[in-house]
Amino acid sequence: MAATWEPGLRTRDRALRRQRRAENFPVALWLLPRGLRADLIAVYNVVRVIDDLGDAARGDRVALLEEFGRDLATVWAGWRPEHPVLRRLRPVVRAHGLDREPFERLVHANLLDQRVHRYATYVQLRGYCALSAEPVGRIVLALLGVDAVGVGAPTALEYSDRICAALQLIEHWQDVAEDRRAGRVYLPQEDLAAFGVAEAELDAAVASPALRRMMAFQITRAAELLDSGAPLLGLVRGWARLAVAGYVAGGRAALDALRRAHGDVLAGPHRPRRQDLLRHLVLGR
Repeated sequence: MAATWEPGLRTRDRALRRQRRAENFPVALWLLPRGLRADLIAVYNVVRVIDDLGDAARGDRVALLEEFGRDLATVWAGWRPEHPVLRRLRPVVRAHGLDREPFERLVHANLLDQRVHRYATYVQLRGYCALSAEPVGRIVLALLGVDAVGVGAPTALEYSDRICAALQLIEHWQDVAEDRRAGRVYLPQEDLAAFGVAEAELDAAVASPALRRMMAFQITRAAELLDSGAPLLGLVRGWARLAVAGYVAGGRAALDALRRAHGDVLAGPHRPRRQDLLRHLVLGR
């Protein structure tokens, strides 16, 4: 497999850095100490390679994802991985005792993307988020040394799942037009029907009034989900608290951008402004 991965590595690394700056998840990276930041970047690069294989790889994406999954398993089996990002991940896994299962869920999510291009209900979409987004938060908490705490109340992991699912939904709403061009519609089919939005409307240059109304509903739902996970801030301390605050602030700033567009998700991209991010980070709301 080495020959499959090595060519174009510098180009891929540059693409990874560009994507890292553009996404919601790594907003908090630059707030953390260099060593911890390097470990997070090592994890995030693996996440992005998995996503690249599912979204942009040439050839048989299922076969490539399955091949990467087998290579991923060697990180925990004690063998030397073939892929460079997995070789960089290996010492991070050892240092922090990272679990294999969240990484496998990310591979599973991208395999699912190869055959599932629509979600009938919001509940089904949230199930997809449990594979594609929630594992990232669990890995980050493990890197930050956060235990699953809480008796008779949501644990840190449960709050993290809500935050990450909300961030995934926000990213989908930012990318409605791009996903549509790729043949995917993450807007639940039940909501399209309820608001009287035909899928063909997603091909337009600007959003119809019905689509704007539906997106206002989706934006509010994502905001409420994000807020429901924000109590995680009260369960963590130190760098973990700062990192979580960064993720939540990034999500809220992205929601601000979507609101400024008044639901027109087709005329974007609508990306968060730095001043909004800083405002949410400082004010905590």
